[in-house]
Amino acid sequence: MEGKAIPTKAELTKILALLGYPQITEEAISAFVSEEDGYEYAVWLIDSGGEKYVLKRAKAYETEVYRCFFKERRPYVPAFIGSAKYGEETYFLTEYCQGEDLRICKREKLRKVIEALTAMQDEFWQREDLYGSAVTMERALEGIENRGKYLGSELLEKVYGEFKRVYRETPRTLCHDDLLPINVLVGDRAVFIDWEYGGILPYLSSVARLIAHGREEKGAFFYMTGEDRNYAIDSYFEELVRKHGISYDEYRRTLEYFMFYEYCEWVMIGNRYDSRSDERYRYYLKLAEETAEKLS
Repeated sequence: MEGKAIPTKAELTKILALLGYPQITEEAISAFVSEEDGYEYAVWLIDSGGEKYVLKRAKAYETEVYRCFFKERRPYVPAFIGSAKYGEETYFLTEYCQGEDLRICKREKLRKVIEALTAMQDEFWQREDLYGSAVTMERALEGIENRGKYLGSELLEKVYGEFKRVYRETPRTLCHDDLLPINVLVGDRAVFIDWEYGGILPYLSSVARLIAHGREEKGAFFYMTGEDRNYAIDSYFEELVRKHGISYDEYRRTLEYFMFYEYCEWVMIGNRYDSRSDERYRYYLKLAEETAEKLS
């Protein structure tokens, strides 16, 4: 949870006025709510009758990402309308995009997501002029260093050290660095939302996070079959990686390192917060160890 007070609807109308929409009333505003626990996000649907928008309290570098990379409309992100400061916080307005997330992965939805991701990353491939924008390599490496302190295994620590080297050497492009299946909406097109960790980063950061946490058990929070994971891996290579002169073997080995990093997330959580009895810890520890053995 964010821990910050949620603005009242009266305050939200003032924010909307600052954004150029003084005509919008409280009745047009409704909060997005977590399906898991009923928690009210600092994100609101604005339904003014003829148009729908999303108002959001910005996190970290989110507004910077939109201003730096998406000043012009792009099909793979909600159109950015504007931002405004209210009190100590920044709020921004985007178009509302109708769609389903990818928690239950279906091939047609996955196809649209891979098409959107490869189009975006092809556009920003190795844009050295943007390396200092939003979440930089240096900022991302701080989090990577911290995660590596809680692995509790010589094997995992050794391979993690190799991952850090690979991370620095991998070609960069625009990445949504938290591309979990809940951060994509698929309707007529696929759009990526929640950009607080976006930046010019190693290209595999996004796709690895998208597919690493899919599980085949019915009822899994992120459901993805092995066949769909393989489809994503191969389609991503064909639509993006091959054209930039990277061989399939090199791509697959580098992807294994990025998948390993994703598995280490829950290993770190289990060790750091003494939650090793959690089923997710055991599941990801097994995957991390198997992948580490393969990479050693």
